[in-house]
Parts: sequence; C-alpha cells; structure tokens
Amino acid sequence: MKVREFRTELWLPLPPEELFPFFADAANLDAITPPWLHFQIVTPPPIVMREGTLIDYRLRVRGVPLRWRTRISAWQPPQRFVDEQLRGPYRLWIHEHTFEPRDGGTLARDHVRYAVPFDRLLHRWFVRPDIEGIFRHRSMALRLIFAKPPTEPNPVQTGLIRSTPATRLLP
Repeated sequence: MKVREFRTELWLPLPPEELFPFFADAANLDAITPPWLHFQIVTPPPIVMREGTLIDYRLRVRGVPLRWRTRISAWQPPQRFVDEQLRGPYRLWIHEHTFEPRDGGTLARDHVRYAVPFDRLLHRWFVRPDIEGIFRHRSMALRLIFAKPPTEPNPVQTGLIRSTPATRLLP
C-alpha cells in the first residue's frame, strides 16, 4: 500500500481561540465542501466533538455514491484535531488539522496521509486532482467566511494587482 501525503496551509485573520469553534462544529463542513461532492452529514445533530466521536456522511465522488465514516482520533482545542476514515473510498485517510497563532491571526494547516486502491491507475489522474480541488474550494470558502471588511481599497478588486491562490499546495 503506497501512502501519499497532501499538505496545505492558509492564514486566517482570527486567533485560534476564535477560529477553532467553527471547525469544532461538524455542521460547518457543508459550508466548506464543494457542491460537486453532494456532501451530507448522516449523523444526527448535535454532534459533540471530542476524541472518539464518530461521524457518518454520504457523498458522491465523480458521480459514485459513497458512505464515509470518520472517527476523531485526537482532539486538542484550539491547537489541533485529527479525523481518520474508518469506512470510505480510501485504504487510509488520516487528516490532521493544526491551528498556530501567526501575525495576529491563525495559520491553519492540513496534513493528510492517504492511500487508495489501484494507486498506479487512479492517483495521478483522479484522486490527487480531486483532493487538490476539494482543498482549493475549502480555502476559498474559509477566506470568504472569515474575511475582514477592508479598511482601504483592495488592490485586487481595483485591478491593480492580480490575485494568487490562497492555499499553498506543498508537495
């Protein structure tokens, strides 16, 4: 089984203590998940997040309906938490979320270790592009949700500079 890694980071303008509650509410996953996944939480609310919490989902990946179950295997607010797939499309999925105070806000990092069946056939053309698309969408959604109102004209909106991706995809 070939284990792959995906890392991304995003700076958000709130301290970890104010940002973490958003991630502690599983219902907010819908707001940051791309619509093309047709994501739905099956576990009835309220979901109390802590180590050992189980969450069930339904989604579609490239039109294929899937069930996904995760367990919160580490819960250390407001610094980090880890969710692991117990049932789903991956042979391995361990997703660590960390929140580090940085420059008056938070550097939110995602580190995913994953493995897929038929890695040589599927990873390059399907799995990796999907993961990158999901996290790109997530980054844009989080930036919109936590955007602070500008105090002066935004040079991107005025056309003075071009925007660049908010998420840095690390190899």
